[in-house]
Parts: sequence; C-alpha cells; structure tokens
Amino acid sequence: MTDVQTTEATTQDYASELPLSLRALIDAGVHFGHQTRRWNPKMRPFIFGARNGIHIIDLDQTAVLFKRAYDFVVEAVGRGGHVLFVGTKRQAVETVQEEAARAGQFFVTGRWLGGTLTNFRTVKGAIERLRELDRMFEDGTAENFVKKEQMKLKREQERLEKFIGGIKMMNAHPAAVFVIDPHHEHIAVSEARKLNIPIVAITDTNCDPDVIDFVIPGNDDAIRSIKLFTSKIADACIEGQQRRREFRGGEGGHDRGGEGGARVEVEFQRGGRRGGGGDRRGPRGPRGGGGGES
Repeated sequence: MTDVQTTEATTQDYASELPLSLRALIDAGVHFGHQTRRWNPKMRPFIFGARNGIHIIDLDQTAVLFKRAYDFVVEAVGRGGHVLFVGTKRQAVETVQEEAARAGQFFVTGRWLGGTLTNFRTVKGAIERLRELDRMFEDGTAENFVKKEQMKLKREQERLEKFIGGIKMMNAHPAAVFVIDPHHEHIAVSEARKLNIPIVAITDTNCDPDVIDFVIPGNDDAIRSIKLFTSKIADACIEGQQRRREFRGGEGGHDRGGEGGARVEVEFQRGGRRGGGGDRRGPRGPRGGGGGES
C-alpha cells in the first residue's frame, strides 16, 4: 500500500469513528458563528476564519470535540447517571423537551430558577408539591374541592409544570449538564460549576469556553444546529442506558445505584485554571468530510 493510500485509509477510519460527519455539520449551519465584533477572544482557537463579518467555526475541531463530549455522556449515563438538558431560548425549547424526553433525561426550558442546583433541597419542596398536585388531578382528589379552589390548584400546577416539570422526577443532582448557549444560560453554568457538575455545551463564538468542561464549538442559535447536537446527545444517553442494561444483565440484573435520578459520580476533575484548565481542543484529525452519521 502506498503512502497516499495509507493516508486515505487513515482519514476514512478516523472520520468513521465520529458521531457527526463534517457534511452533517455543514448542512446544519454549525459553522456560522456570531458577528466578529461580538466575539469572545477566548474562542480564537476554535475559529477557522471570518467571512462577511461573521466568524466561521473550525468544524474539524467541532467534530472531534463532539466525539469527546458524546463519549463522556455515554459513560456518565452508562454508570447510572442522568443528564440535565438546559435550553430556555425560544428556538431551543421544543427540541430540548422532545429529545430529553426521548432519552428519559431531565430538562429545563422555562426560565432557570436561581438555586435549581445549588439550593436543590428547597427546589425539591416545589417538586414534591407538583407531584402532589399531579396525583390530586389524576386520582380525582381535586374534585373534592369547590370549583374556585380547583381552578386555583390547576393554575398552581400549570405554573410549577412550566418551570420544573422537566425535573419533577429528579431526586438528586445530575451527573452532567448539557447546555445550549452557556452565555445565555450563565446562571445554570455557574451553579453547575459550584457543585463540580460536568458541563457539556454548544459554545458559540461569543461564549467563554473556560467555564465549560466539554466544549462543542458551534452555532447555538440556528434551530437545525441545536436539533443536530441535542438529538445526538440524546442518542448518547440512550446508548449509555443500553450499556447499563447489558452490564446489569451480566450481573444477574442487580442494580448498584443511579435509579430515580440519584447522583452518580463520574471520573472527572477540573484543572487548576478557571474554567477547567488545560487545552480543550481535540487532536486535529485529517481534513475532509464523510464518515459518521448524518
């Protein structure tokens, strides 16, 4: 085999290992960043260049770094953990709800309530109240109240469902948080960091990558881009669940924790410098599209 053939084979093997192909990333518009005047200089290592005043994200790095994030999520869920999907931007809400539900994970798509993670004991009180209201309307207990009181209870249920409905089965802190636009969701990011919860995030050119543990450089505004990444992270969760089922089957079906949202520790340690330390850039792979799923 010639050197050229060897290089081509290596390129194909490398690309086939990636969960997302360059073609899929391009088709979803992942490479379009923000206007150059709105950038965060810390994102420089992930930027390929600029065109018509818009930063262009280096998709070679996106593909490699997404695989790193994907593998981490598979491991976290495979160990019995859960992932909290966070996306409160209008264009992210529907996708986040659908994909998190498909993967059996938690989500926040209404306004992030301060203390959702850092004051979880108090939030659990609201969760218990929502569960109680759900039971009242399911078993008919609410019908014992007068009409006016029923309406009041219904409004309370709807309000709680809007803000914490996606976490009402979460009994402990998640093993990881998946964020769409960490700049917009800065409060959620801050709380996760305080608790040393790993953060996976679609990180656009106006974001600070130093506060993210698993940076996914990409367009966090376009619906197609959000859908692409979110659906793949959901796939990673499902793959992790499958691995866990296989592991439990091999152990005679005995579970060793993680059910009901219990916190599961995953091997993870932030570096010394602010934001996780170290170089988050993945190894530069051979250029070219192909490989992976689209």
